[in-house]
Amino acid sequence: MEKERAALQEFMPGLDEELFLHSLTDLERPGNPAIAAFKSAGGPGLLIPAEHGGKGATPLQGIRVQRAVGSRSPSLAVASTMHHFSVASLVEASVGSDGLEWMLLEAIARENLLLASGFAEGRTGAAILSPTMRAVRRGRNLIVSGAKKPCTLSRSMDLLTASVEVDGQLAVALIPAGSRGLAVRPFWNSPVLAGAESDEVLLDSVEVPPELVVMTETSQDRQLDELQTSGFLWFELLVSASYLGVASALVERVLQAGRADAVERANLVIEADAAMTTLEGVARAMGEGERGQEMFAGALCARYAVQEAIGRIARRSVELLGGMAYIGSGDVAYLSAASSALMFHPPSRTRMSQQLCDHFAGQPLRVA
Repeated sequence: MEKERAALQEFMPGLDEELFLHSLTDLERPGNPAIAAFKSAGGPGLLIPAEHGGKGATPLQGIRVQRAVGSRSPSLAVASTMHHFSVASLVEASVGSDGLEWMLLEAIARENLLLASGFAEGRTGAAILSPTMRAVRRGRNLIVSGAKKPCTLSRSMDLLTASVEVDGQLAVALIPAGSRGLAVRPFWNSPVLAGAESDEVLLDSVEVPPELVVMTETSQDRQLDELQTSGFLWFELLVSASYLGVASALVERVLQAGRADAVERANLVIEADAAMTTLEGVARAMGEGERGQEMFAGALCARYAVQEAIGRIARRSVELLGGMAYIGSGDVAYLSAASSALMFHPPSRTRMSQQLCDHFAGQPLRVA
């Protein structure tokens, strides 16, 4: 993972070294030092264009950074993915827009602001584009109420990005963490990925000014508009690379132990690198400006293929490390459990299978 760690050092100097100094247990607990280290290294500005004060990472560079982060701290990789998803959506919205998205981007980069993502993830049976909050107009402002659980970065966020419906149209509201009527309460009970701060965020009549609302063009039948397509392209790439990084940490342990047969060790590296190459192919195309439903369908195929590869890599790595490694430390069991969580991120393969089949038959792609 030399090129991934080199990318992390380039964009967030010192972060890899800082994470390496801490045990996995310390990095994965609530209140861990990883999120603060991420902010100190300038991580919030990774995907913000340089002209707006950010790091200007390309999709290819972004997934390399996320794989490296995932190999050190799964919780930070997941948490930062949700931040980057929100930022990337703002970046895409700012292209060709005469709105104030660029001012928000400059503020995020300048002040190292963390964005929590309040989209439909975690709601059983709900589409990812479904509004998670209720919004009504009061003059020019929106009054937003509702709850999001789980909501990653709930305790470290500076802004919450939440999907709302305004006059029958999907919109994204950016809500400062200190807003009156916003509260956080415990929700995440699993020790796995506990460091991602995925608790419940509640909004009770929170007032949001119009300059913090970004409208989209998503139709009622949930076809993807250009903005949503680009945002979810980023998400599928970044989240897949993050979990591949978690599985790669197991592969590194197998290589360091050096006990397994060379064929077995080589096969693990081959599968991990092949999965990364799959993601890099989509990232390169995206970096060259390709967008749209065909690209998103390709990204989903890549994500589901990587998801399967991660399962194989984790199972075989645990077996090759052996029982003593498994019982001698919680790290092996933890990494194995954490790597499997990719399957829970939307849109799930089960819910998208029919939509993909319909799309391959010539119909518009819809997100379940």
